[in-house]
Amino acid sequence: MGTPFTHHMGEGFLSAEAIADPPPFERARAAVAYSGVARQMVQGLKYQDRTDLAPWMARWMVRAGADLIAEADVVVPVPLHWRRFFRRRFNQSAELARAVSVLSELPFAPSAVRRVKLTRQQVGLERSEREENVRAAFRVPAEAEIEIAGRRVLLIDDVYTTGATVRSATKALKRGGAAAVDVLTFARVLPGDFR
Repeated sequence: MGTPFTHHMGEGFLSAEAIADPPPFERARAAVAYSGVARQMVQGLKYQDRTDLAPWMARWMVRAGADLIAEADVVVPVPLHWRRFFRRRFNQSAELARAVSVLSELPFAPSAVRRVKLTRQQVGLERSEREENVRAAFRVPAEAEIEIAGRRVLLIDDVYTTGATVRSATKALKRGGAAAVDVLTFARVLPGDFR
């Protein structure tokens, strides 16, 4: 689920995490571990309006997710609720997704899924609180179903922590007609680092 094995385990090998709690998405990849400079980059993009970082971050994502990109039909960002978007003025996941779309020459569908529930920020929440916070938070608008129907979606987010957000968004995308969903994030909080 985005955490690399120490060596190649062969095709179809699943992590203990994926076996114990199978995700609704097919595969997940992250370019970097969420620490040090990578953490500073995410925080700069997200909280300091450093949208100039998105193309650099996307290049790393494209390398890390090359196998996902090769099979994807469309790139979709995890959306912000309109109120949070209004305050922040941009969606960091959409900035990353737009850059991944350009680099991979895949269609970009920023409106394919909508956040319909204003959720609390996930930072500081426990795993179960994160799941509850984003439960039923996403929906595919009827007019956007044509963008994802029968397609393999590459869902983009900045950080994968517990997977609660991308799980919820994936469920909405599949209800909206997506054939499959893969997840690509810039960073992954490693299991031992989650507090």
